[in-house]
Amino acid sequence: QVQLVESGGGLVQAGGSLRLTCTAPRLITSTFNSKIMAWYRQAPGKQRELVATVTRLSNTNYADSVKGRFTISRDNSKKKVYLQMNSLKPEDTAVYYCNSNTQELAWGQGTQVTVSS
Repeated sequence: QVQLVESGGGLVQAGGSLRLTCTAPRLITSTFNSKIMAWYRQAPGKQRELVATVTRLSNTNYADSVKGRFTISRDNSKKKVYLQMNSLKPEDTAVYYCNSNTQELAWGQGTQVTVSS
């Protein structure tokens, strides 16, 4: 089963930055390249929400709550998706996951991001 692996989370003060990485080691490169990839997040007690998407050609879209602060990107040759998070706020605290925009891949364990005030 294809699995995604997220990394790069941690504890950071408000206003700080983190860079998350998602890799899909078992996914065939051509399959990865065909998918719109996305980052999601789930805060305690809340539903998982879409944060950002990136197409094969690096067209991007963002949730209003992160627009101007987060940047999603991908490296198709390495089958990796990145999320650069700047100006972090306590409300960004969540477990962050990557998947396709249709959530068809097996979810990874996610990476915890904690922003202290």
